[in-house]
Amino acid sequence: FMEYANGNIAREALRLVKNRGWSGKLWERRYVAIPVSDEEAIQVKRLRYLLSHGAKENLVVSPRQWPGLHCIDALIDGTPLEGIWRDRSAEYEADRSTKAVEDPRAFVAEHSLKLEPLPCWQHMPAVEYRRRIAEMVHDIEAETARRIFLTGKVPLGPRAIRRQDPLEQAARPKRSPAPFCHAISKEVRVQLREAYRIFVEAYRQASAQLRAGDRQAQFPEGCFPPALPFVRDDARLRRPPSRDGPSFARG
Repeated sequence: FMEYANGNIAREALRLVKNRGWSGKLWERRYVAIPVSDEEAIQVKRLRYLLSHGAKENLVVSPRQWPGLHCIDALIDGTPLEGIWRDRSAEYEADRSTKAVEDPRAFVAEHSLKLEPLPCWQHMPAVEYRRRIAEMVHDIEAETARRIFLTGKVPLGPRAIRRQDPLEQAARPKRSPAPFCHAISKEVRVQLREAYRIFVEAYRQASAQLRAGDRQAQFPEGCFPPALPFVRDDARLRRPPSRDGPSFARG
């Protein structure tokens, strides 16, 4: 899913910057799926980190003032998250064909995004879940107010943010190594590392069996087995060609 999402985001973004002298890939590094433990404290901490975007960078006083896309209103008020999807593949095929498309909206579809609650809070009623999210946002606003009082640095605000050039590159981009996992206790981090070691060992063993010719090799759940090499069907190639031309097979 992330490959599909990031790939399409990159292509759409590069359409906007193709005249700005940008070249190469949009994403600096590949997507990394960092596991989060089942501990309630770390799941709440990661959610609070996501909700504080905009405020923790001292851009707005409250995350709810962020002028761009944000999930806070959907989580607190139930405001639907709706957007449009442009089918570039269908548009490309239409351009190749001789059929003229009169309505440009033929390649645009509306979609709604449904946000699931935290795994540790799935048992809660919707009213209680929204109350906790609102309480978390209130704490973020209070922390931002304290930081402003102590440092004297006033956030840019929504209007100043809108005046920024969204295509301007950062002078000093932030670089930090991605953690192996997100967990509170050391014991859980050790367990996650051990589970990953067992997973990698099982994958390597199954991959070796597959390369040795065992098509029944059992791979661990949640992985993608390696692709098999191309095998030519010599018996089929020795057959006389049909009227439809030669045929080939992949094994």
